[in-house]
Amino acid sequence: MSTDDLHALDSPNLPPPAAEAEAPEVSAERPASHRVPRLAPLVALLALSCIAARADEPTVVELFTSQSCYSCPPAETFLGELVEREDLVALEFHVDYWDDLVYGSSGQWKDIFSDAAYTKRQRVYAGRIPGSQVYTPQVVVDGVAQTVGSRRHSVLRLIESARAAPKPARVSVQAGTSGELTVTVDPGPEGSDAEVLLARYDLRHVTVIEAGENKGKTLTNHHVVREFRRLGEWQGEAWETSIADLHLDSNQGCAVIVQSAGQGAILGAAACPS
Repeated sequence: MSTDDLHALDSPNLPPPAAEAEAPEVSAERPASHRVPRLAPLVALLALSCIAARADEPTVVELFTSQSCYSCPPAETFLGELVEREDLVALEFHVDYWDDLVYGSSGQWKDIFSDAAYTKRQRVYAGRIPGSQVYTPQVVVDGVAQTVGSRRHSVLRLIESARAAPKPARVSVQAGTSGELTVTVDPGPEGSDAEVLLARYDLRHVTVIEAGENKGKTLTNHHVVREFRRLGEWQGEAWETSIADLHLDSNQGCAVIVQSAGQGAILGAAACPS
C-alpha cells in the first residue's frame, strides 16, 4: 500500500463520505414481543422484564487505531472515557498497516501493540458493513455499525442505538478460587450460530513516540487488546467452559464476546471480574 493510499484512508478531517453516512445503525425498533396490548398483564410484565434484562447486556465498542497514525490520538483519548462506562466493553485494536510508513525526516514508527490479526479483523468488517472501508481511527459498534473514531457524537449515537436493541445471548464470567475463569452463556434462540471469543487487554499504557507522524507526542492507550482467541461455538444452548491458562497481571483485564459466525453481529458480552 502506498503512502498516498494510507493518508487517504486515515484522513479524519476528510473521511470517506460513505464511511459515516451509509453505515447501518442498529435498529432501535422494538421487537414484536414488546408490543403487548393483547397480552395478559402478568405475561406482558414478564415479556418486558426479559427484554429489559437482555438490553442490559454491554455494548461492544471496537477502536481500530495505530500509534503511527497522526489523527488517532483524539479517538484514543475518547476511548479512555468510554472504558469507564459499565454498560460498554470498549477495546482498542492496533492495526499494522501503518508500521512501514516513513514520514519524511520524522522517520518510521512501528506501533508496539500492532498485530496483523487485528488488521485482518478490521478488513473483515470492511467487507461486511455497508459503506465501510479500512481506515483509522475507526470505531465499530456491536459488529454492525461503524464511524470515525474521533467523531464523538457519531460514536455516541451508534452506542445509543445499540443499547436500545436487546441482545439474545446473556454472558457471565466468574472467577474461581484457583484463579480460573468460568464462562457461561444462557440458553437463547435455537439455531444460533456464533463464536465465543476472549479478549485479553492491557488496561493502560503511556508511550513516548520517538519517530513517525506522532513524533514527540506522549500517547495514552486504554484496553489495548493483546490476545484475542476463540473459546468455542454457541448455537443457542446453555454453554459453559473453564479457562485455567489465563493469567492477568495488575494492568490487565479481559472480556468475553459472543459474535455471530463470520464476524457478524455481536450477540452478547461481559467483562471479566476485576
